[in-house]
Amino acid sequence: MDYDIKKGWMKNIKGDLLPNIMKEVFGNVECHDGKFISSYGVMAKIGVKIISEVSMNIETENISELHTKYSGEALDEAVIDSKRKLNIFVERATGFNVKARKRRIQEKAKKGML
Repeated sequence: MDYDIKKGWMKNIKGDLLPNIMKEVFGNVECHDGKFISSYGVMAKIGVKIISEVSMNIETENISELHTKYSGEALDEAVIDSKRKLNIFVERATGFNVKARKRRIQEKAKKGML
């Protein structure tokens, strides 16, 4: 999914800053072909690529054996924790909190830009 980057926010994620944020939030990061790759909780892969000064792409893949690794309440907690960490990362990487991202997506949808 593509995310908007706040105007002037690039200075906060240029160079080693974005992978450092990923390492702080998820505990790990690797670089492959200009894309930063991490994993955390139920997310087997979190791929991040800066597209432009105003846009980045973030893709996630859940672990395939999700229901064998977690069950019941443990699964719920793992999903919530993983989603929380992803939201923390996206806010630090884009400069927009959840409310602002939701509002921007709704505005784009109204304009037919999605």
